[in-house]
Amino acid sequence: MTDIIIIGAGAAGMTAALYALRNGKRVTIIERNNIGGQIAESPRVENFPTIEVISGSELADKLFEQITKLGVDFVFGDVKSVEKQDGKFVVTTEYDKLESKAVIIAAGVEHRKLNLKNEENLIGHGISYCALCDGAFYAGEDVVLVGDANTALQYALLLSSYCKSVHVVTLFDRFFGDQTLIDALKKKENIKVTHGAKLVELVGENELEGLVFQRSDGQRLEIKTKALFVAIGQVPNNSIYKELVELSPEGYIIADENLKTKTPGLFVAGDCRTKKVRQLTTACSDGAIAATNASTYLQSL
Repeated sequence: MTDIIIIGAGAAGMTAALYALRNGKRVTIIERNNIGGQIAESPRVENFPTIEVISGSELADKLFEQITKLGVDFVFGDVKSVEKQDGKFVVTTEYDKLESKAVIIAAGVEHRKLNLKNEENLIGHGISYCALCDGAFYAGEDVVLVGDANTALQYALLLSSYCKSVHVVTLFDRFFGDQTLIDALKKKENIKVTHGAKLVELVGENELEGLVFQRSDGQRLEIKTKALFVAIGQVPNNSIYKELVELSPEGYIIADENLKTKTPGLFVAGDCRTKKVRQLTTACSDGAIAATNASTYLQSL
């Protein structure tokens, strides 16, 4: 049995591990995908204190190296259930059952899907939710990006550096990201922007061939392309914890200012909880708060 199991190795989870390890606690992190979570997909991080510019993957690597040196136990796996039995937590993955005295849920969120016919079949065959991961496959091509916030703006700028053209389409009549990113996008000659259009159809059976949009004025917009990058937000996946926590109508975990859930010894940190600001710095803050209070909880046992 370990002291604290942390579910998720994003910024919140790894910061939680950092603070718990420095408090002398034994820590196991469980991660199902990639180190760093969604920040690892960001090509440029420019709003982290003391660091002017860094890639998300480099920042994640530095944090992982830091907690590795402090002795974190790392486990790859997809958490299937969390239970509290006889005062201890049992976390079950597809491979094993792990036990701990406390748990911090830092599971993050997942990419929001379009919910269009044939979408699942076209993922990896023209549809991508990560320009940093897949953009280079379409160097020299005309690509389309759907989204209107910071992630979409960053992806558009990245894609414009090696794609022939980038057509950015937003559902509403404007962008909702940082003005510096909007200004940078406007300076790119190979980026075209169309506001007020909803994607209604994916063209192609086994490979993406084109897109059909419905414009706000009722007209159809058809675009031929081999690549669609989707950046329309995220959704939580907290259903497996519903017996131990309270969930908001949107599915986010509800916690107090100490990041305690309704179950003693169970804490939450990062984007998977109810909060107004979801940024790298607030994720790190959550991790520090959750780990500090989890350590205090352990001392009270």
